Amino acid sequence: MEDQAETRACDKGFSCSYMILKPEELKFVDLFRILFSSNLEDRKFVNSSAETEENFRHRWLIFISIVAQKFLIFTFKPMSWMGSVIEMWVNLLSINQNFFVLMLNLVRGKAVMPEKNSATFISFIGNFDKRMKLDNDIKPGDGCRYYSALSMMASKASYENRAYIETIVKDHWKMEYLGFYDYWNDYQEKATTQLFFLRDKSDDHDTIVVAFRGTEPYDADAWCSDFDLSWYELPEMGKIHGGFMKALGLQKNVGWPMEYKENEIRKEPLAYYHIRDKLKALLSESEKTKYIVTGHSLGGALAILFPAILFFHEEKLLLQRLEGVYTYGQPRVGDEKFGKYMENKLKEHKIRYFRVVYGNDMVPRLPYDDMDLLFKHFGTCLYYNRHYQGKVVPELLNKNYFSALSAIPMMINAVFELIRSFTICFSKGPEYKEGRFLRVFRIIGLVIPGVSAHSTQDYVNSTRLGSPDVFLPPQEIAP
Repeated sequence: MEDQAETRACDKGFSCSYMILKPEELKFVDLFRILFSSNLEDRKFVNSSAETEENFRHRWLIFISIVAQKFLIFTFKPMSWMGSVIEMWVNLLSINQNFFVLMLNLVRGKAVMPEKNSATFISFIGNFDKRMKLDNDIKPGDGCRYYSALSMMASKASYENRAYIETIVKDHWKMEYLGFYDYWNDYQEKATTQLFFLRDKSDDHDTIVVAFRGTEPYDADAWCSDFDLSWYELPEMGKIHGGFMKALGLQKNVGWPMEYKENEIRKEPLAYYHIRDKLKALLSESEKTKYIVTGHSLGGALAILFPAILFFHEEKLLLQRLEGVYTYGQPRVGDEKFGKYMENKLKEHKIRYFRVVYGNDMVPRLPYDDMDLLFKHFGTCLYYNRHYQGKVVPELLNKNYFSALSAIPMMINAVFELIRSFTICFSKGPEYKEGRFLRVFRIIGLVIPGVSAHSTQDYVNSTRLGSPDVFLPPQEIAP
């Protein structure tokens, strides 16, 4: 109890209210007691500024979140092993052309074995969409459309290993590779966050791209960040998703001080502080250099929270040079108060923020926007349907994923997406051809609508095939 009280005292130093879930301290008996008792004080796995929680639905959501995190912690090694096996098998088939050639090569003793850290090894998510080249029809002069297309390709590349990313940036995009990094999570006590930097420089522009990696299907640590419904309320800002803040570099017990000190436990730097310091060094080289921040899925959540902490710290240089934030399939990151705070600050600093959503993607519809969770989206939402026709919408249709009324329309849409996977290469060109791996994923989407819509393929297609008008201010869009 003394340790718990000490932790609460520290937390109150940077957060006016909070609810922190600690699955590592979960005990079986306490887990079920929370469903039947409103008392939170005696629950070691819940650290809350409120002593009680009268709302049963709130307690039920705490129950679901903590059980999911405990399960993910328990299955970390099996999930990691399974993911590695699937990745290795898919790469083994690919590098040997197909299954029959692989069998023939094995018999002849000439089978080619993939190397996991090589530039030719492709991740699980990368196998959904193997395109490496940028769209030559979208030029730097196209402004936000160009940055959106580049951002999505960078977000897709962020799922790959260091050698792959360096090769694609240097050899295919002809840009400057500035490094790939792993970042520490104080709460999970391991490196859970990854990103890379690139520089797109020519005579008429100089832009640094910061691309956060999203959630990989077999990465239990990243899934824990997604399922962690902890939240912190920062003064004058509002409530922010705790799992995402932890992944960004929230310091245990002290929050977001301006600086941080190295310690013996951390084997890698904290994301926010290292990114901030690296950007300051890069931006100091030229007054013309600007930067954009991007990410897909969890990466999108981290991308928009990065400027939130810049606002919190009043980092004037970095806010002046931030050209824009581009996110794809991003989950909700805070409550309504936080959304209004961010919209005001983004407008004040003239920072453009585009939140791209494709079709029935389930991730942007989570966590729930309802009376219990109170999570809200904010900013400009660019919505693309299955024809990749885009428009700016104030709110997503079926804003919360689990809805009985929308299940049948979503399944029908998934059928048409599966049919499209066989025809799009004829209607849009060979570069849009979908492979067997993605088609299997689309079949899964027939049963669980919204899963396949989260694929990077659909988001890349949206940035390339969608109308550039969606990036214009409303008054400039042609009727």
